[in-house]
Amino acid sequence: MDFSIKTQDTKSPLASLKSACLVVGVFEEKSLTPQATALEGKVRGGGFITRALKSGDMSGKAGSYMLLRDIDGIAAERVLLVGLGRLGEVSEKGYQAAAMTTARLLSQFGAVEALIALPFDSVARRDATWGITTTVLAFHNVEYRSDVLKSKRDLTKPALRRCALLVEADAAASARTTLTRARALASGMSLTKDLGNLPGNVCTPTYLADTARKLARDYKFGVQVLETRQMEALKMGSFLSVARGTAEPPKFIVLKHMGGKRNEAPVVLVGKGVTFDSGGISIKPGGAMDEMKYDMCGAASVLGLFCAIGELNPKMNVIGIVAATENMPSGTATKPGDIVTSMSGQTIEVLNTDAEGRLVLCDALTYAERFKPACVIDLATLTGACVTALGHHNSGLFTRDDPTHDELADALLVAGKVTGDTAWRMPLDERYQEQLKSNFADMANIGGPAGGAVTAACFLERYTRAYTWAHLDIAGTAWKGGAAKGASGRPVPLLLTFLLNRLDKKAA
Repeated sequence: MDFSIKTQDTKSPLASLKSACLVVGVFEEKSLTPQATALEGKVRGGGFITRALKSGDMSGKAGSYMLLRDIDGIAAERVLLVGLGRLGEVSEKGYQAAAMTTARLLSQFGAVEALIALPFDSVARRDATWGITTTVLAFHNVEYRSDVLKSKRDLTKPALRRCALLVEADAAASARTTLTRARALASGMSLTKDLGNLPGNVCTPTYLADTARKLARDYKFGVQVLETRQMEALKMGSFLSVARGTAEPPKFIVLKHMGGKRNEAPVVLVGKGVTFDSGGISIKPGGAMDEMKYDMCGAASVLGLFCAIGELNPKMNVIGIVAATENMPSGTATKPGDIVTSMSGQTIEVLNTDAEGRLVLCDALTYAERFKPACVIDLATLTGACVTALGHHNSGLFTRDDPTHDELADALLVAGKVTGDTAWRMPLDERYQEQLKSNFADMANIGGPAGGAVTAACFLERYTRAYTWAHLDIAGTAWKGGAAKGASGRPVPLLLTFLLNRLDKKAA
């Protein structure tokens, strides 16, 4: 979809703007948006929208709609009225419903182009940036397809090709910046979803490495892919212990966007890339095991984020690390009770091979030290315990309790609230570390069922004391199950906004 910003001024009243379809909003209780009021005021006799509301043909409730054609005095061929809810009480959910209705209906019409004149700043405690971004992402969600591997796909494409968003002239510059970022975000989320939705026999560690190389070619990133022998030389014994049971070679992928100053400390993002998690010798139950193809959504999010970064080319340094492997049972697989040595030199008693994500991440987090980072954020579908604690609405955010880490946590939480890709800060203190004690090694890889998400984060924390760090457990937010099964694209919105907020703060 080709989006653009169109400005409105007194010389170009809304009724005079030509379009195959003009979209305006209405409220409940027969109230009109400023755009709707301006539109019907130019029609001979006036009041055509108000009459439609009074007749009961449209309620104005969020997501309701009415399509009108060939209205005398209006240059647009069609006028689509979309309900926003109560005047002064438009909720985020209500605006999202209106945006989804707009995107869905426009994709079904024969119109090649459309002009959207919704009040993007109508939601309480939200600004036009949120409204524009939400509108663009609604089209992204409607357009997205996950049927790439079906033998009989619906290849019919909507007629709609171009969509302009109408704003006041004095808001145009800000709106164009927002639109550029929203389009990049949509592209990044699409790649994240694509990678997450592909089956494990297609999206292997090698496939992720090839995807990273393609991103590097397309956007001029630096890229490095370490093979098993190189990882052995680095003594990544913890990561490699997870890969011992699989025939698929593991890959350790590093992407570099060095758009900032030469000596500027980078933000490092580390993604868990377990492309299929059987549980290893501690094998999982068969029910819903197919969803373990999503255990690489942390890695998918890093790659999707770099797609968005490539489109925006921000003046900052960002490094992405993806540790990719399968976790499979075999005669060579790591067994419960085995002790492995991590890259940091710390030893780990593997009590459960299904707690493999932390074994993958700890060596990646140690590797991140070499970049002298401003901060490191790891993202992983790490624990079912986090889903139990927070459900599917919030990602779990863990970091140390001190002013520097509080500042990082606050920045991530703010980015989540701005985008609706929310996180919730969880505890991380020394008392939980007791649960990781081992009689035979420096630590165990599990701490028992109590506080499982917290003890998993405590495990990772032991490998991050050389820098500022945060952990996002996205097990409950990276994909949806049931009839809506599929990757969600989270937490790309949170992370891209976090990075851009850092950039904006630096430029201010």
